[in-house]
Amino acid sequence: MFSELQRKKEGFQGQKAIVIPRQILSSRCAENDLISPLYITDIGYYPKAKYHYRERPQGADQHILIYCHEGRGEARINNSRYAIEAGDFFVAPLKTAHVYAADEKAPWTIYWLHFKGSLSDSIVALFQKQFNGYKGFLQNSEKSIGLFNEIYGQLERGYGTDQLQYANMCLWHFLTTLVYHDQQDKGRADRQDAVEKAIDFLKNKTDQLLTLEEIAEAVSLSVPHFSYLFKKKTGFAPIEYFNHLKVQKACQYLLFTEMRVREIAQELGISDPYYFSRMFTKVMGMPPKEYREKKIH
Repeated sequence: MFSELQRKKEGFQGQKAIVIPRQILSSRCAENDLISPLYITDIGYYPKAKYHYRERPQGADQHILIYCHEGRGEARINNSRYAIEAGDFFVAPLKTAHVYAADEKAPWTIYWLHFKGSLSDSIVALFQKQFNGYKGFLQNSEKSIGLFNEIYGQLERGYGTDQLQYANMCLWHFLTTLVYHDQQDKGRADRQDAVEKAIDFLKNKTDQLLTLEEIAEAVSLSVPHFSYLFKKKTGFAPIEYFNHLKVQKACQYLLFTEMRVREIAQELGISDPYYFSRMFTKVMGMPPKEYREKKIH
């Protein structure tokens, strides 16, 4: 299959992905005692991903997990080759040669994530022991997909302390549903405080420029009180957090559209493309054009 695959430009309608800035990973994940044992670096969803293909002769810097919800594909990890059908998932350990691809006639729909941490090797070893290799099968995907969407939804709200801890603590549960199939449902509270409401407000305003006064007014708080609460809860000043959300949206445009940097800046309410590029580089550690050229999954 790999030798016959046509390598075409990717683009899957409905695709989504989040690449957490590496400086966030190093300062807020690797140094956080709660989540440093196991944390996500990248996460995404590709529906009907025709021509999806990745080959890494030296492996990746993180462990990779891919769950095939529909369609089929194939994976090779070291010298082991696996046919991947709907319901299958596989793990490619870090620093391990691998290649995987969607089937051309029935391309897979996949949920995928990259993860690392001080206990991540042990998690992968558990997978390998449980399934006698790197491929497993999920009989009931509803719970796992729900948890995946919960994780993605939290990370989509930014990189505050609560969001990172919530998402990465959910990661344990998500991975557990793949190894063990008899988990109980877990309820979720929907109550929101002012900071959560502000995050919702910012998430829906990434196409605009907002002042601190406007954000505080949206949640009916004074600027000093709101700024104090927001920084205490997320670890970031409100405007810095807002810029993270804008850059997250910019990453989507860079990965999944042909829009120019100037056009992306305008979509984010920024008239000066040079200012946008500086902001993007500060958050992601590289300029937009370089980010677009990199393959992350």
